[in-house]
Amino acid sequence: MAKAFKYGFKGITGYLEHAERELLRGLLNDVISMLETESREDEDPLAALIGLDMDVQEPSDRALLRLLPNAMKDDDAGSLEFRQLTERSVRESKIGALRATALGLDKDELLLSAEDARRWSMALNDVRLVLAERLDIRDEADADHIHSMQDWSQAEDVESYLALVYNFTTWLQESLVQSMLAALERKS
Repeated sequence: MAKAFKYGFKGITGYLEHAERELLRGLLNDVISMLETESREDEDPLAALIGLDMDVQEPSDRALLRLLPNAMKDDDAGSLEFRQLTERSVRESKIGALRATALGLDKDELLLSAEDARRWSMALNDVRLVLAERLDIRDEADADHIHSMQDWSQAEDVESYLALVYNFTTWLQESLVQSMLAALERKS
């Protein structure tokens, strides 16, 4: 059974059993797959080098749109222009954090540096955003309903299973962030 992250003299430590690590690794890889784009042969190498993508469009998948939201609420043209200038680097940053986190799942005992913890918190946040969209969490009442599902024996369908996975990743991220705050407090 997983143990919450804690900050101690070794740094930020946690514990995940093999099945929990495999579940998390699968979730991380699923989000990586969502974020990866097809490389195009006709792509301008200079544009790719500096991170421009003039062919990018707003994602049609609502979960991907949660990961890559519009920059401006009421300005579609401005949002598209911002997306063209930044989306490639945002995707790459997210994929990097997700991959680094997945690579860190090789042992039950987890020991995270401050940079590892930052990457883990980013990756867990992205996983939770996707799960929240798949669960149609829109407000506090939706979140409370999902949070009320705590018993694995309640997982009778895909939605209840996803709710339990969402709750697990929420708990994991919450304990990680609390540990990061404890580390900051101790250093100051």
